[in-house]
Amino acid sequence: MDGKTKERHVHAVFESIAPQYDKMNDLLSFRRHKAWRKFTMKKMNVQPGQSALDLCCGTCDWTLALCRASGDGRIVGLDFSQNMLDIGADKIRKAGLADRIELVRGNAMDLPFADDSFDYATIGFGLRNVPDLVKVLREMKRVVKPGGQVVCLELSKPEWQPFKSVYYFYFERLLPLIGKLVAKRYEQYKWLPDSLKEFPDMNRLADIFREIGLERVQAYPLTGGIAALHIGIKGTKG
Repeated sequence: MDGKTKERHVHAVFESIAPQYDKMNDLLSFRRHKAWRKFTMKKMNVQPGQSALDLCCGTCDWTLALCRASGDGRIVGLDFSQNMLDIGADKIRKAGLADRIELVRGNAMDLPFADDSFDYATIGFGLRNVPDLVKVLREMKRVVKPGGQVVCLELSKPEWQPFKSVYYFYFERLLPLIGKLVAKRYEQYKWLPDSLKEFPDMNRLADIFREIGLERVQAYPLTGGIAALHIGIKGTKG
């Protein structure tokens, strides 16, 4: 599908699944997404007072983690799904951090922020859903300060057998059925394996980070390669 069609489709998917998103994340990843995010935060090493923009922030789990790590630093979460943001805002209020986190409804491919605004730009499980991932990564690079980090935590493609075959059977055959049973959504959860098919593998995504000018790019496979963390640094010359 073309970019506009993909954007409309993904928006409809996430507006629809928002109420069950957290429960399904736990179920479908066997709660590993929490460990992946914890590992990511350790590698990022956010310091008190630092700022972060969390793209495709969804229900704001990562946004909250960034806020707690940064103390009084500026934290912004951005997503194009108002339903997801509403659930995230409720979490933020319950955590007592409503005055610390700014939520923005917006497009990850056209960020409403000035150049060199944040110490970190993060995107968790959202890059495979955007119409133009290179454009998003360039925008992330633009808005981070020189020396700042562009960070992507995303599903990936395991390479070693027999784990690869088992994983793809689960992801392509069983996951949509679980979505149908638990969240009463089949087509929406069928989108998840479909979205991964054309997404670059871990090594190719690392190359893309380098091609847009990010430096000291690091890529970490997680849980046998079913997910991957990528971190790149914006050079002092932009």
